[in-house]
Amino acid sequence: MTPKHIELVKATVPVLRENGVALTRYFYQRMLNNHPELKNTFNLEHQNNERQPRALAAAVLAYAEHIENPSVLAKALEHITTKHVSLDIQPEQYAIVGENLLHSISEVLDVAMDSDLIAAWQAAYMQLADLMISMEKNKYQTLASQHGGWTGWRAFKISAIERSGSAYLFSVTAQDGQAILSAQANTPISVRVSVPEQELLQPQQFKLSASTENSYQFLVECVAEPSPYSVAAILAQHYDVGDVLELSAPMTV
Repeated sequence: MTPKHIELVKATVPVLRENGVALTRYFYQRMLNNHPELKNTFNLEHQNNERQPRALAAAVLAYAEHIENPSVLAKALEHITTKHVSLDIQPEQYAIVGENLLHSISEVLDVAMDSDLIAAWQAAYMQLADLMISMEKNKYQTLASQHGGWTGWRAFKISAIERSGSAYLFSVTAQDGQAILSAQANTPISVRVSVPEQELLQPQQFKLSASTENSYQFLVECVAEPSPYSVAAILAQHYDVGDVLELSAPMTV
């Protein structure tokens, strides 16, 4: 990035502080309309309650504030890239995100796509994307090299469900019968389910309650009035022993 790029990105910090969530809300709506296949990747419940737009707005603001020294954000990037790997985010998806983010900045801030500001944010985004893609590549390689490790989504069969009030303890085993990665209790793990009556998959992270040589246990807690895309509610209401769901490998930051 050039000094001019850095200056222009930093100049947008006040706008991001004031309107960051409006920008990221618009971005997600734009991207998911243009690329509906990504609805299988992004948790739509977190879109509806604005958890994801708020999180992205905070991340974009932090990056703009520290654009001269991104290493300050090392801990945050470690957390984000770990989450990305748990969702099987791939390098080619960064191009889709970048295109829609730049157009969103242009449209929300009413600046031309060929303006210096968009060029600055393009350089900033490419710098960040290259860094994150590299970090995620290393994480994928580490997962694949471990005993029982895997990358992407893997089919697991539900072997038991124990209910206690609004909480459900799911026990699952790998459908292929092969070894699984060992993990400690409270390690995050992503679970992906099919949304009933829709051609749609939805992921969500839960924490492992326990793991053995061939099984995982994770606790699902349901709320009183879940959204139609609530993975917890879908698991509780539509999945039973013998059914198959998908898991990504457990990861720690």
